[in-house]
Amino acid sequence: MFRPKVPTMPQPTGLTTPPAVVEPTAVTPHAPASTAATPAPNRSVVQLTPGTVLALVGGGTAVVLVVGAVLVSMLLAVALTATSVAVCAITVRSVIARR
Repeated sequence: MFRPKVPTMPQPTGLTTPPAVVEPTAVTPHAPASTAATPAPNRSVVQLTPGTVLALVGGGTAVVLVVGAVLVSMLLAVALTATSVAVCAITVRSVIARR
């Protein structure tokens, strides 16, 4: 019941043909073509206006505040959980000690 069943490979039926003989071909090396250095395409220059700088600073500040609020709330949740577990442990210990 617990022994695995190993599948058997079925034998081919019918006529089989022998594998074809592959003859190697001669390889003739050639000199690589010289590639001329292509100039880099012109890149557009980013213009930072006072409005865009203010938007970037405001966006960065918002991200920092949101991430900070999430991290502080997670820390608060861990602290509350640890406190409640400690109170439960003290209560259970005092109940067991009275018996």
